[in-house]
Amino acid sequence: MHQFEIILALLVAVVLLGIAARRLGVPSPVLLVIGGLVIALLPGLPPVEFEPRLIFVVFIPPLLYRAALTASWRDLRANLRPITLLAVGLVVFTTIVVGVAAHALAPGLPWAAAFALGALVSPPDAPAATAFLRGLVVPRRVGTILEGESLVNDAAAIVAYRMAVAAAVSGTFSVATAGPRFVWVGTAGIAVGLAVGWLIAWLRRRIHAPEIEATISLLTPFAAFFPAEAVGVSGVLAVVACGLYLARLGPRIVAPDTRVQTEGMWGVVIFVLEGLTFIFVGLELRAVLGTLGAYSTRELAIAGVAVSVATIAARVVWVFAASYGPRWLSRRLRERDRLGSWRHVALVAWAGLRGADSLVLALALPFTTAAGAPFPGRDLIIFLTYIVILMTLLVQGFSLQPFVNWLGICDTGETQRLEEAHAREQASAAALRRLDELAPGLDGETLTELRARYGHRRRRFGARVRAERDGAEEGLARGRRTAVLELLEAERRAVISLRDKGMIGDHVMRRVQRDLDLEALLLGSR
Repeated sequence: MHQFEIILALLVAVVLLGIAARRLGVPSPVLLVIGGLVIALLPGLPPVEFEPRLIFVVFIPPLLYRAALTASWRDLRANLRPITLLAVGLVVFTTIVVGVAAHALAPGLPWAAAFALGALVSPPDAPAATAFLRGLVVPRRVGTILEGESLVNDAAAIVAYRMAVAAAVSGTFSVATAGPRFVWVGTAGIAVGLAVGWLIAWLRRRIHAPEIEATISLLTPFAAFFPAEAVGVSGVLAVVACGLYLARLGPRIVAPDTRVQTEGMWGVVIFVLEGLTFIFVGLELRAVLGTLGAYSTRELAIAGVAVSVATIAARVVWVFAASYGPRWLSRRLRERDRLGSWRHVALVAWAGLRGADSLVLALALPFTTAAGAPFPGRDLIIFLTYIVILMTLLVQGFSLQPFVNWLGICDTGETQRLEEAHAREQASAAALRRLDELAPGLDGETLTELRARYGHRRRRFGARVRAERDGAEEGLARGRRTAVLELLEAERRAVISLRDKGMIGDHVMRRVQRDLDLEALLLGSR
């Protein structure tokens, strides 16, 4: 079967498994991984093989870029200390803990290879945790910390991974050079990302063509990733920095129609990429199992359980220690950054699911060392990485929602609703001020209509901000929304009827229908 046909078949599988997950109420990563396992074990099917490096560069940059575009810079900056402790400190701690456990219990795994395994399984997978938590509103700070960690931890893990692999390949390792290189790779990667972001913003200010801009948006993560990798710095951090920069600047330079079209495009892209990454995890089972003839079942079971437990335990220990330790030592920190409930800390500690990123990096391990010998324990490292992914997805993943319910920390989302109401109130007030400036050039009917519309919006959202229960305003809003939606539906039916009778063409119908759809979407956001 050709590669293109395989990809099409996998996309069909992603769609069918995604539908099944929604119908059954099961997190989609579980069914996707299980579906991949079933496909891999079907007799008579040829093995599905892809180049790991190609998978990494095609999947990781757009997933990270989209996450950065939708992140809140304000919230990330406010939680920079805990995010850094998780994204860098926890990665190093997990690398060491898992490396020690793997060297002690995995048969014949040398130190450098063991630390490479630790670096592989150190970064949690944000899409996995998000899929399991979908439908729950976690506390805002918890969500921000997990989101910020996922943006940076891949970069730290990749740097640690490359250092461990270089040590295993060359047989030497220098702590004195590792630290400065770690800092250089990170800061230079951020600088490259900011430079690319500035160039993209400069370009997009000068064009307005939704299809072209959507394509530029799709290419942007690769435009940041490849130059950074070419000069030997962190392409992952370059993508994150570029995304955060454009997220801050984008609302000023992107037109509304472009923004709507680009949002829809990215929704499809992320659905496909996330689905394929999880199904790839399942597909690798046959290849992984086919390379382990030198190890007994008992040895593999002991090593798999030990590495999985070490991975989970390292996160739990580090999260609690990093949350409470500095505050016990510093009164100033206790006063400046008060820690929330231990329940929030527990949720962060347990939401460390691993995903396809770790497996892709494991598959990218070199086959030989600099001396020409086989890379030590390569097949065993891939197998153990696979086991850690499955254990965290199945054990932590399935227990995540019950755990949140048991903790009783499901957020109501009231803070975000108040912020949204405040933003809409102030936007309406700004529109009314501008309307006063435009009043001399407007006819009386238009002026009256616009003042009534924005005055109603200002009163309605202002009442929400001040926690007033203005039933009259809310009732008017609901009645108006229902009426306008009915009118829009009547317009839509009329336009379709004209098309069916041959009185207008399909192109005209689609243009009118698009305007009606946008107006309906606007009503849905009120």
